[in-house]
Amino acid sequence: MHSLPFTAESPSNGMAERDFTVGGVPGVLWSPASGADRAPLVLMGHGGGTHKKHLAMVGRAHLLVNGCGFHVAVIDAPGHGDRPRTAYDEQEIAALRKAQATGEPEGPIVVRYHARLAELAVPEWQATLDALQELPEIGTDGPVGYVGIGMGTAIGVPLVAVEPRITAAVFGLMWPDALVEKAKQITVPIEFGMQWDNERIPREASLSLFDAFASKEKTLHANAGKHFEWPRFEADSAVRFFARHLGRTVTSPA
Repeated sequence: MHSLPFTAESPSNGMAERDFTVGGVPGVLWSPASGADRAPLVLMGHGGGTHKKHLAMVGRAHLLVNGCGFHVAVIDAPGHGDRPRTAYDEQEIAALRKAQATGEPEGPIVVRYHARLAELAVPEWQATLDALQELPEIGTDGPVGYVGIGMGTAIGVPLVAVEPRITAAVFGLMWPDALVEKAKQITVPIEFGMQWDNERIPREASLSLFDAFASKEKTLHANAGKHFEWPRFEADSAVRFFARHLGRTVTSPA
């Protein structure tokens, strides 16, 4: 009997969708609809201001589950989704909105706020992974990947730096300030994405974060375009990346 309490189960775009809560943190697990066969697990970190079932998360999950047979899990970050905002959350979000409205640099605010969220979220992710690995269809001996863009990178880099169960990761679109030292501790294969014409994160900043990863195998994807012009095909690339490193074969998603 597993200790992960599923609070709801339903079909979702060819996948089995199961809601759960671990230590008060709500999450969702997507799995192949055909059954609970043993398969690798991919953890996904959502972006800032979104949540575990944002369309981007559902779309990525569809590619990973139906394209490779992975199990895919997302949890709401602190102050996001079904988790209430604290006074600190409200303060930082107000400061960010003010900076955006006045044209002031937003990077220092985002870096500071996301660093605090990472401090809270990393142990939450580790507890979630503990619970997920108790499921017979995942187990403790299967490979685990992580993908997160934007805030998902701000939380994911510190997580992968301290979590040896994660053996491959996809990151991108984040300032390096609070992450460089953590990136230096990461040696697993990395795929890293940036927007070459990013109006928010300077090109040199993205390159410095990529350079900081100690991984012997790391790939840089530099796409033309601004911050919010992240190409959809990068999600397909992430599927192929995890198929290579987690031991699966890519098929066409249903």
